[in-house]
Amino acid sequence: MSQNKPQSDAIQNAKVTWEGCSVLLDINDGDRLVFARLSAGSTLKIGNKNCSLQPLIGCPFGSLFQVENGKKGPYLSRIIPSTEDNNVQDKEVCQIKEESRDNRAIIDNNQAQSLSGEDIDEMRRQGATGNDIVEALIANSTTFEKKTQFSQEKYRLRKQKKYAPKVLLRRPFARSISEAYFKKYPARIGFLRVDTLSLLLSMANIAPNSDVLVVDMIGGLLTGAVAERLGGTGFICNTYLGDTPYPMDIVRIFNFSTEICQRILRCSLSDLPSAQNGTCDQTQQHEGDCMLESQPNEQISLSATAEEVQLSSEDGLGLASENDLSVVSKTCKAPKAGDKASKETIQLWKENGFSSLIIAAPEVDVWSFVKDLLPLLSYSAPFAIYHQYLQPLATCMHNLQVEKMAIGLQISEPWLREYQVLPSRTHPCMQMSATGGYILSGTRIYTG
Repeated sequence: MSQNKPQSDAIQNAKVTWEGCSVLLDINDGDRLVFARLSAGSTLKIGNKNCSLQPLIGCPFGSLFQVENGKKGPYLSRIIPSTEDNNVQDKEVCQIKEESRDNRAIIDNNQAQSLSGEDIDEMRRQGATGNDIVEALIANSTTFEKKTQFSQEKYRLRKQKKYAPKVLLRRPFARSISEAYFKKYPARIGFLRVDTLSLLLSMANIAPNSDVLVVDMIGGLLTGAVAERLGGTGFICNTYLGDTPYPMDIVRIFNFSTEICQRILRCSLSDLPSAQNGTCDQTQQHEGDCMLESQPNEQISLSATAEEVQLSSEDGLGLASENDLSVVSKTCKAPKAGDKASKETIQLWKENGFSSLIIAAPEVDVWSFVKDLLPLLSYSAPFAIYHQYLQPLATCMHNLQVEKMAIGLQISEPWLREYQVLPSRTHPCMQMSATGGYILSGTRIYTG
């Protein structure tokens, strides 16, 4: 009962963290992203400092923390923004627009800063905060006042990231998890971009009270996104070839309640023969071929002991070791999803069929999978298939047309480009992903 109590409290107020929940820690405005599970004993390494994550328990998502030096060592102190800070930012925006200075007379000869490293260490020993060190660096810089307002802002931000790093507490959901993995580990999620994921869910008509057939070979991201949209209604059948289910460790990061986890079921494809078309023999025939191609899926498996993804927007930062985040105690485990489907539920699926099909299986042949799964759907049910490359979907689309198994077939290629939105500096980002993959969608029909 003690383990279920924090979870029940989280259901009542999902905007506040609780002990045992998963969080996404955004360090220094996206320079590094870390998935962590909060507990009294978990710690996070920021630079060369180990900070306890206990102050984050009970705080609302979106809270901002800053690393401070205390008597017992570094700790995370919550920052509550005030209205005065907003007024100062508005004034700085006006100054940026009216400014006419430039940096052409500034020479970078490493002699502008009179504050040495020994002076900074002495300030730390005396109990100076990170903000105090940043202000001291600005006061002892001979070129700071000559810089433009924009250059001063960049200088202050650069020093703040080094001496007073900030941590933003973010709630993990489909978008934030997808963006975090796509930024540094895209191969683990099959190079599935966030806009492609949203389009995939829409084309499959994922809605509450639906029975969705899912083939998820991208670590559980697709299963979690479907469960998030269903909202505790309907059922998710995560099917697989052979006897070993595909890993879906990412589902644990979503902080799903026990009720939602009970809606996520697993069932082998050989146990799902269609009641309308005899496909059991075909399923067993193709299992051997597909299993050989699905062996590389083991590389997609995520670590089950340390739920952590550390990202960096700068090549120089690199990846940190697994010791940066302590392993969480077993008492804070999330409810386990993916129980085996009961015979009664499987029989119900056989009689009524699934309401939609959604596939993300980059390691197997698409057509060999689809021709066995499509008969399991009810008539007029939509389906959506994701793949990183175009040719497997084109072959599948041609075969579906020849077999007359579906109508409304189309292949879509999502396109996304982010924009930087800042005062007097709004423009498209200089870098963007080349492609977000392809989606084959259609509607199942009666083949007679």
